[in-house]
Amino acid sequence: MTLKIDQVYKNFGEKVAVDNLNMTVQQGEVMGLIGQNGAGKTTTFRMILGFIGADQGQITWQNEPITQKLKQKIGFLPEERGLYQKMTVEDQILYFAELHGMKRPDARLKLQDWLKRLEVVGKASDKVQTLSKGNAQKIQFIATLIHEPEFLILDEPFTGLDPVNTELLRNEIKRSRDNGAAVIFSNHNMSDVELLSDHLLMLKDGKTILQGTVQSIRESYGRTRIYLESEVPTEELLRLPGVEKIEKKGTGRSVKISEASVGREIFQSVTRDGYVQAFVQSPPSLDEIFRMEVAEKNAENGGRNK
Repeated sequence: MTLKIDQVYKNFGEKVAVDNLNMTVQQGEVMGLIGQNGAGKTTTFRMILGFIGADQGQITWQNEPITQKLKQKIGFLPEERGLYQKMTVEDQILYFAELHGMKRPDARLKLQDWLKRLEVVGKASDKVQTLSKGNAQKIQFIATLIHEPEFLILDEPFTGLDPVNTELLRNEIKRSRDNGAAVIFSNHNMSDVELLSDHLLMLKDGKTILQGTVQSIRESYGRTRIYLESEVPTEELLRLPGVEKIEKKGTGRSVKISEASVGREIFQSVTRDGYVQAFVQSPPSLDEIFRMEVAEKNAENGGRNK
């Protein structure tokens, strides 16, 4: 079971929204789709679902065009939440479940289990409008997954949730992945993307600028970040060739270096007395990479964020 996007292009007037996009999402795999607002993420989701058509290229699921019948096997959580406020939680969930081919008794039984797993505060008989924002978001999430979709599209699934509830939803996404679902999701929190994604694709102005596993993308930037806990003064470290920037980070310092080989000199300097509390040399985080790419884009645009 594979989603394949092959040389897809979409424009709106003079604006190119998606430019020659190629992507494959396999069964049991999570694909993180990232980029600034307007990069083409939501347009991609809408083309997959057939809400808008691609101008060029093909989108297939299991080597077939995505028909209305295949859409019943898809779970879609849009960025713009869309619950019926005056319906009860149960009526809402059962309605969406039936749209995806479930029988009401089966959906009603599964709903009780979902409410417990996601720790929803409230009852199935409560109206949606009485729920807190976080609990309403959980209900929308349940409506997306209750029919056990083979393919999940999640547009900003964790927006507005605290870390505990984010973890609850993240675990359910992993459960779906482990049960064989293909998952594609977008998120602005790079930590969430890094924790959840098997593969990653970054769009900039509709173009693919990064693609691969999270670790391979990070490693491609070199091990140019050092986390350090040491008594050696910052001024001394800054005098070492290749040390570009030092910032306080928790109980230690984050050292940015020009190339990975500089790490050896720093290690020798901070361990000259035979002991250092912490020394970790690693590639930049996904968040740092995202910021670097955005900064490069803004520089190309003369500082204007388009």
